[in-house]
Amino acid sequence: MKQFKSFIIIGIIFVIIAGSLAHFLYAWSDNSTIVGLFTPINESIWEHMKLLFFPMLLYSLILIYTFNKKYPCILSAFCFGILLGTLLIPLLYYTYTSILGKNIFILDLSIFIVSILISFWFSYKFSLSCKLKPYTPLLLGLVGILLLCFLIFTYHPPDLKLFHDPTIS
Repeated sequence: MKQFKSFIIIGIIFVIIAGSLAHFLYAWSDNSTIVGLFTPINESIWEHMKLLFFPMLLYSLILIYTFNKKYPCILSAFCFGILLGTLLIPLLYYTYTSILGKNIFILDLSIFIVSILISFWFSYKFSLSCKLKPYTPLLLGLVGILLLCFLIFTYHPPDLKLFHDPTIS
């Protein structure tokens, strides 16, 4: 269990660093279409959800491969954690901006980090408890749907506030 906890802490650090770097990767890649599928192409909340989703998905695959035998509920747990963390970003952002009437960079950054911490905490707890094991197909399917939505909506976003770049008037 101590090794698993260490991997969780490393995962938190990995997602924070990888997500932070991913914020700039699209511009650094000279706006590569492929890179844009996995990293933000604009400042919309939808695109910023990728900062948690893709690094955590990648790290989760490593954890699942490494610990699946010892923790047979890790797949459902990390699917839940990925969904929870990704969905917390718009939930917390729109909550605080509706109260304050504006966004504040330090709060945006805090939301990113808090969402990661919460997602890994729940992933860890559910990996140990197996309470979500019966829902594995559903959770896996929802992660797959969200993945497809990121790939499709990156370049073909619906006309909803979540997809609008607030820096463009």
